[in-house]
Amino acid sequence: MWIDTHCHLDAAEFGADRDAVREAARHVGVTRCVIPAVERAHWGDVAQLAERHGDAYALGIHPLYVPQAQEADLLALDHALAQRRDDPRLVAVGEIGLDFFVPALCTPAMRERQWWFYTGQLKLAEKHQLPVILHVRRSADLLLKGLRPSQVRCGIAHAFNGSVQQAQAFVALGFALGFGGTLTYERSLQLRRLAGELPLSALVLETDAPDIPPHWLYKTAEQRAQGAAQGRNSPAELPRIAQVLADLRGMDSADLAAASSTNACRALPKLAHLPSIPHPM
Repeated sequence: MWIDTHCHLDAAEFGADRDAVREAARHVGVTRCVIPAVERAHWGDVAQLAERHGDAYALGIHPLYVPQAQEADLLALDHALAQRRDDPRLVAVGEIGLDFFVPALCTPAMRERQWWFYTGQLKLAEKHQLPVILHVRRSADLLLKGLRPSQVRCGIAHAFNGSVQQAQAFVALGFALGFGGTLTYERSLQLRRLAGELPLSALVLETDAPDIPPHWLYKTAEQRAQGAAQGRNSPAELPRIAQVLADLRGMDSADLAAASSTNACRALPKLAHLPSIPHPM
């Protein structure tokens, strides 16, 4: 049994075969997916998908969508979280955070705007007593600065790729660290070393599908120029990604499945009581 703690099943890339993609993942043992929203327009979609497939979802505004987000979206998020308070499938506020990798998001005005949406959503997570799913890209220190004075004390630092010190700081605040396809690249030396040395209790697994393809799906720019299509990541890749982590840690994959699932339920407590699929697919 595996839990994919970060899968964008609502993405357009899955438009033609969404149900088949989810069933293929179930067939290889991915019993739960967490589907985080990226903007207001997607909130209803992720909730419906979670209900349809027996999965979980999160509601939030992703930093890459901050440029087109409206300030009123925070009020709408507050309302949506209140309205869905009793939905057992709503497990977090997310995907939220900061992104200082994309140049257009690094201007002073956009940094300030990202910070406003990030801290505003942290306050909503506090108000509604929910964990958060964090987008961390060249932004770990500032994310931690926002977390420390808040009352949010569990969640996931998604696609973590920071330093040992940053990892320890997130873990000290009650967060788990998400590891996925990037781990499968031999050149990811620091990340692979970190994944092998961190306490097992700090780790959860994710795909970020359809993004962050593992190395066996990745096509170089030269290959794409010659007509090769970039491989589409999917939650069915999780067990194979997990095997890479198990090998790095010198442990059995079944033990990793059990431990990472326990960690996911600690980071997102409502996952532990998720209802089954309401009807056969």
